[in-house]
Amino acid sequence: MKKLKCRTLLASGLIVAGSASAQTSDIDQLKATVEQLQKTIQEQNARILQLEKAKTGTPPPTRTTPAVPATPAETGTPPGSLTTVTPAGQQAPVPYRQTLKDEQEAAPRAGDLIMDPKYQGYMLVPNTPVIIRFNAKPRVDFTYDLQNAGNDDRFVTAHIPVDGDPFKGGDGVFNINAKGSQLRLDVRAPEFRGSPRFYYENDFFGSGGGEFPYRIRHLYGQIFNIIVGQTYSVFEDPDVWPDTVDYEGPNSAVFVRRPLARYQLPLSKEWHLNFGLEQPSAEVDTSIDPDARSVNHAPDGGINVRWERDKVGHVQLAGMARDIGVRGPIVGDQSVLGWGLNLSSSMNVFGKDSVQGQVTYGEGIFRFSNDDFFNNDAAFDSSGDMEALPYLGVMFGYTHQWTDNWRSTVSYGYVNLDNAASQAPDAYHETHYASANVIYKLTRRLSIGLEGLYGTKEVKSGADGDVWRIQAGLVYWLWE
Repeated sequence: MKKLKCRTLLASGLIVAGSASAQTSDIDQLKATVEQLQKTIQEQNARILQLEKAKTGTPPPTRTTPAVPATPAETGTPPGSLTTVTPAGQQAPVPYRQTLKDEQEAAPRAGDLIMDPKYQGYMLVPNTPVIIRFNAKPRVDFTYDLQNAGNDDRFVTAHIPVDGDPFKGGDGVFNINAKGSQLRLDVRAPEFRGSPRFYYENDFFGSGGGEFPYRIRHLYGQIFNIIVGQTYSVFEDPDVWPDTVDYEGPNSAVFVRRPLARYQLPLSKEWHLNFGLEQPSAEVDTSIDPDARSVNHAPDGGINVRWERDKVGHVQLAGMARDIGVRGPIVGDQSVLGWGLNLSSSMNVFGKDSVQGQVTYGEGIFRFSNDDFFNNDAAFDSSGDMEALPYLGVMFGYTHQWTDNWRSTVSYGYVNLDNAASQAPDAYHETHYASANVIYKLTRRLSIGLEGLYGTKEVKSGADGDVWRIQAGLVYWLWE
């Protein structure tokens, strides 16, 4: 710093000297010299500042520092949009299919694989390597049933009234609900070892009274491909859901979120293994022993193997094993093995079209079905011995992209459950689910859909019922 002061005094002296001997010196040349000296001083100051930062150990910026915002013309977003972060993740090979319900975003994926490696909508937490995104998905559904459907808010084939039910039939029923609105929070640190992630999601289809009973859908943490908390079972494939306006979705979809511990093992770029120990929740039909209760002796254990290829699609085969127990004064203490296999796939076909399919079979796995509203994992035969009930589920969906803003999906679901001798005549036996829709993107983040739904239900006695529904849904989200 003393040298800098000397140079400053020297510059001043030169100026004075130039003024005193104007006849022998060129004033313009002195001015140029002074300017050069000032430039040198500035460069020295900058070097000193760099040396001081190096001594204090100030860390260099990471790749997750806020990126320079693109212009509205580049992003197609209005001025004032949230600042994004620079890319650091890897594009998941599984294609992202924009659906109104969107089960894909919440799914745990190996490493730092993500549907959007540009991390649109994520914000940097100051002085940390953490990025965070809040996503709100408010929605409202308008439904009209030609007769009583058994459930006004969702199209549940298990609730369809059958012959002999005093609530079957009747006049048309109109309803409006917003229970499918969701709040999502995704926290990541892609530059950290293990690619930590915390994910939270809720909707308002919980139990209890009121218009908006709170329900947690997902709450889990992930690091080094270990997932703990509540999220999808390893028996489920969240990438295979058809794009329905109906919030419930097909009856035969494998759908279960539960407390668990999972481990994802990448075998190669295209192959993955997933292992999981999950909360057991045996559901036994105890009609012959009303005081009997289900008993859990061991966790449910599952495994799946996945093949994924970019721009093509994926195939997943999952297996599940469970111990189903019961204890009661009449049936005593019994247990039986439950098991299941689930083969699912989603593939890109014909331009932007996609097809989804799933076949599920096993014994004692009704708990994993989307139509699980009754105790149908196991029941008792004519001798009073507990048996796991055979289950078959088939699901199909096809999405056609008419234009960038218009798309349509048709879907179908079939469930068949073999009943036991002890089950009542009105026990769930077989259901069909069918839907067809057209969805239009009003703006980038606002869509409206119109859908027709048809469902049938048959119970053990052979009594059946069917219902038609017309539904319109309006869904908005902050980030897609």
